[in-house]
Amino acid sequence: MSQHELTPFDAASYLKDHDDMILYLNACIDEDPGDGSLIRAALNDIARAQNMSSLARSVGMTRAGLYKALSPQGSPGFDTVLKITRALGLRLHADRRG
Repeated sequence: MSQHELTPFDAASYLKDHDDMILYLNACIDEDPGDGSLIRAALNDIARAQNMSSLARSVGMTRAGLYKALSPQGSPGFDTVLKITRALGLRLHADRRG
């Protein structure tokens, strides 16, 4: 019997361009249970796929502050979420449910 080593899955390593980021964020928005946890996790993954330090400067936060805001225990305000999405070159918009 051989042992297999599992490596942790990191979505950030699969987010290569803006199209990947948009699809991923939209999927997390659609599946979020209503507490923002999946949206926050998606923004964390997208931020890590980019340059977290540069993003933090663009948002007006420290790198540690951005990590904390996007952590599972974080609770970023809506203004922070908007600043992050804009700094990432993304935008949020509403659409009618089908």
